[in-house]
Amino acid sequence: MDYNYTLKYRTFDSLLEDVKMDLRNMAADTSIEPGQLIKVARKCNYDLGLRIQRTKETVLEICKGKAKLPEDFQVMNFALICGNYTIVEVPPQGTNVQQIVPGYRPWIEGSTCTNANGTSPETTCMTQCNQDYMLVQMVNTVRREFRTFAPITFRSSQFIDIDCPNTCSPRWQNKDEAYIKDGWVYTNFEDGNVYINYQADMVDGEGNLIVPDHPMLNEYYEYSLKKRIVENLVMDNVNVTTQYQLIVAELRSARNAAFSIVNTPNFSEMMRMWAANRKAMYSKYYNMFKSYYYPTNLRVNNAL
Repeated sequence: MDYNYTLKYRTFDSLLEDVKMDLRNMAADTSIEPGQLIKVARKCNYDLGLRIQRTKETVLEICKGKAKLPEDFQVMNFALICGNYTIVEVPPQGTNVQQIVPGYRPWIEGSTCTNANGTSPETTCMTQCNQDYMLVQMVNTVRREFRTFAPITFRSSQFIDIDCPNTCSPRWQNKDEAYIKDGWVYTNFEDGNVYINYQADMVDGEGNLIVPDHPMLNEYYEYSLKKRIVENLVMDNVNVTTQYQLIVAELRSARNAAFSIVNTPNFSEMMRMWAANRKAMYSKYYNMFKSYYYPTNLRVNNAL
């Protein structure tokens, strides 16, 4: 499965403020309880699936055959064993070291070392330079650079993506094995470093719930929250039948638009679909007759 790496996010509080602006009268008399609406936003995140979730990466330090997974870990995309690394110390620059990209090199192309908001560097980043890959890990002010990698085999589980090459690709099969259990990674070697690329839970660094910030998705979240707010008023015997009917109709339209945007295949998926269809049509309409007609044409040409 491919994921959207350019999707922006906002906090649940920002979403709730937009809803309160549309329901000014209800917000004034304290009819809106944020604690009752968080589960609605979580349900919307779950409905839209893995495509809206953030893709993150980190390096796990294996100690005595195991390592703790990140708190926001949900599904692993792929993993690699890291070889030896070189240490580069970054001298302090400016007034805040955390606001710069330590050791930035202009020749690194395709670098995605930014967080979801694009404001600060992540502590781990896989970059590509021509045909080679380099993994950069920041530990305080020290930069570790990994340049050699090896495949590792993972046992299939609910925490690993179905298309993960560590479980289904023969080229990634290796004597080094690992599995995920109870938030930990267990390996058959004692010490080392393992790089993992995974889908993160929809929370920020402080544990606050986040939602996608997209023009075609915002209405789905907003009308979902409005529907729950009006339902609570109905349970309190408040006459809001007209508002409820309007919100339900708009929610149905917004939900269909949101699912249409999220489920639209991107260019790489369309290319794979085209290649698979071309191969299937070749086998169905051409390849089955090639062995019969080609020798006949040779005999005719030889006779002439």
